[in-house]
Amino acid sequence: MQCLGIDIGSTSIKGAVLDLEQRTLGSPVSVPFPMPVSGLPGGWIEIDPFAVCAGVKTVLSELITRAPDACRLLFSGQMGGLILMNDQAQPLTNYLSWRDQRTLIANESGRSLLDEIHAAWNQAELLESLGNELQPGSTLALLKWMQVHGTMSNEAIPTNIADFVIARLVGHPLPMHATHAIGCLDLNHDDWHRTALDCLGMASVRLPVLAREESCVGTTMIGDRRYELFGSYGDQQCALRGAGLQNQELSLNISTGSQVSRRVPVFQPGNYQSRKYFFGDYLDTVTHLPAGRSLNTLVELLTELARAEGITLENPWRTIQAKVMDVASTDLKVDLAFFRGPLGEQGSIREITTENLNVGQLFHASFRAMADNYYRIANRVGSVDWSGIVLSGGLTQTIPLLRRLIEERFPQPIRESIGEETLLGLLDIARTISTNHYGRHESTREA
Repeated sequence: MQCLGIDIGSTSIKGAVLDLEQRTLGSPVSVPFPMPVSGLPGGWIEIDPFAVCAGVKTVLSELITRAPDACRLLFSGQMGGLILMNDQAQPLTNYLSWRDQRTLIANESGRSLLDEIHAAWNQAELLESLGNELQPGSTLALLKWMQVHGTMSNEAIPTNIADFVIARLVGHPLPMHATHAIGCLDLNHDDWHRTALDCLGMASVRLPVLAREESCVGTTMIGDRRYELFGSYGDQQCALRGAGLQNQELSLNISTGSQVSRRVPVFQPGNYQSRKYFFGDYLDTVTHLPAGRSLNTLVELLTELARAEGITLENPWRTIQAKVMDVASTDLKVDLAFFRGPLGEQGSIREITTENLNVGQLFHASFRAMADNYYRIANRVGSVDWSGIVLSGGLTQTIPLLRRLIEERFPQPIRESIGEETLLGLLDIARTISTNHYGRHESTREA
């Protein structure tokens, strides 16, 4: 049997045919995620939701030609952010991205809305039960911003962008899976955190039904074929499911950003974020750690003059890799926290000399800083004896030195996923659904 899987990510909308019998993915199909709407105030990041739907349609059309007998669609998507819709699945707002920063803008009192939310929840001792999840682009933070600015109607239902796309396909709102509801759940009871909403004066907000299992949320006709849709799931959790993360393993997901995570059977609050995972488990994680985005900032700096002179560099990263291979060690110090995150927001390059300020040593120091960060954060997530380290995200495959530096810090066995972890997670979900519905993995089924 074949299903279709689509991941609505922050940089691309990617899909593949999921072959349940062979446990394989077809070649991925990808289009860029739409650019933000122009002309908005600084820090605002909104995306036209119909542009996202159009991108999904493009990917879906190609997948259908590759698997004309498929009859099920599964989605994963970026977590956080917010879009409001009504009971007819009509959008009432643009999609406010999880990268949106409007809640950081100071008001007349000199405090930001995010500061006020943090203070209210901290005073009420609610942050821990929310999984310590509060970011500028968190769903409830953006929802409060809309309430304060009078842009939230009584008919509005808040949801994530992937669930909105599915709602458009099935024609009605749908339950939100718990993996998407980060920073919105009372993890002591695995339900919407009504007390946290009431604390912010939002007790009357219409929340979706909360889904805890993978189940069909509706059907849609595409051409002459009817498809079952099985909701969407948080992309981080999908990726770790695709990487096969087990209890007692430590996950290092390293890509544009990076996260250090562990899977646990019970909610254990600590100095990290906690989220719902699959199988009734939880994910303890530290997110927004500097990785590819910060490295690209250095590349942009080093190539700025060439661009200004109209010179096209053939492959800057290949040159960087070659330069790094010539460096055994360096006393140059780099802090890659160029963006707001758990390690600060004021990066630096220190202990510079005329001998060490060059491309090879700069990036050697950067990769070393990343490996040091992961080891430091791993001790924050838990001091257990990890049975192994799971690498995913792809950056350690393209940067061999980074993997070697990680191996030097972690004595445990290291395994690396093969890539496309999020789509592989959807494949595993599809197999679970097939087993649960029919007691085996079907090879065929009538639409």
